[in-house]
Amino acid sequence: MNTTDYRSHIGRIIITQEEINARISEVGKQLSAEYSGKPLLLISVLNGAFVFMADLCRSLTIPCEIGFMCAKSYCGTESTGSVEITMDVSQDISKFHVIIVEDIIDTGRTLSVLSRMLRDRQPLSFKIITLLDKPSRRVVDLKPDIALFTIPDLFIIGYGLDFNGCYRNLPYISEYIQ
Repeated sequence: MNTTDYRSHIGRIIITQEEINARISEVGKQLSAEYSGKPLLLISVLNGAFVFMADLCRSLTIPCEIGFMCAKSYCGTESTGSVEITMDVSQDISKFHVIIVEDIIDTGRTLSVLSRMLRDRQPLSFKIITLLDKPSRRVVDLKPDIALFTIPDLFIIGYGLDFNGCYRNLPYISEYIQ
């Protein structure tokens, strides 16, 4: 993809870098208070949540461990309707209070599969935090414990979210224009 073509797909900014930073700081303070003195494990869902995870864990003022999972359910702008776990978390999560850190909850299929799988491993407690929630597209009964932002049914890019591997590096959330 050349630079001219790359820029032509970046639409209006939906959430600014400053808005993202402010909400992450707020949630980091909340989590630090709630989990103080408790063994905490943040599990990032790759690839999209890596930017959010990095900023969220740095906002904490308490110790935490980090784990990663990878699940695939999109091709281009469309959900495939199936979820494939391509990488599992390596820690024994039964010794931790577990928080899944997700970039976006759209249909909810991916997180529903991951949640069921992780809850079966009996963590001390379990919570879902998502940067973006798109409830109008939900096809499963799933609600995050914390959603930093609720967005309308748009295909968005930036701050870790991509279109075919590009645009993750944008410091804000933007609408993708085809």
